[in-house]
Amino acid sequence: MNYNPRDHYFKKAKKENFVARSIYKLEEIDKKFNLIKKDHIIVDLGASPGSWSQYCLSKLGDRGKIIGIDLNPVTFKNPKYIFYQQDIFEVDWNQIKNESEIDKIDIVLSDMAPKTTGIKFTDQARSLDLCLKALEVSDLFLSPKGHFVCKFFHSDDYKVLVSEMKKKFTQVEALKPDSTRKISKEIFLIGINKK
Repeated sequence: MNYNPRDHYFKKAKKENFVARSIYKLEEIDKKFNLIKKDHIIVDLGASPGSWSQYCLSKLGDRGKIIGIDLNPVTFKNPKYIFYQQDIFEVDWNQIKNESEIDKIDIVLSDMAPKTTGIKFTDQARSLDLCLKALEVSDLFLSPKGHFVCKFFHSDDYKVLVSEMKKKFTQVEALKPDSTRKISKEIFLIGINKK
């Protein structure tokens, strides 16, 4: 959590034992749209350092489970949490489904972000690629009426992504959570009830 220690959400995350301030983005999304239920099976793409997974774990019951995937490690452990340190573009989903003993997925979350280059159009294009990959994962594995959340760097491709999501979900919403830094171009798109 190498942010300004005077930041309100940074201090709140430390106080509440979450590994990153990004937890409050998911919390606001969940409170607004009521997505995460106690028995859900959740896939958390771009999981590291793990605050979204921590939030989900705090809401799960005995039958809930989370599969986290990221290039970077997640250090905490929990019996309901299975983590794979892998590239999302190289993941063997059949292996993951077999090893984690899941037969359905209720929510796909994606907090993935590209390594920024400082070149605006390159970074925006990479953000779209990650969102489309996350959407592909939800298309393949998400149960009917399942939900999808992804982080997107706002650009002219916004309409492209929303259009693709509308083909797959009955409701598509956009939200910039209060805890998102004012200068940030990130926005979160939420697909509710997979068709």
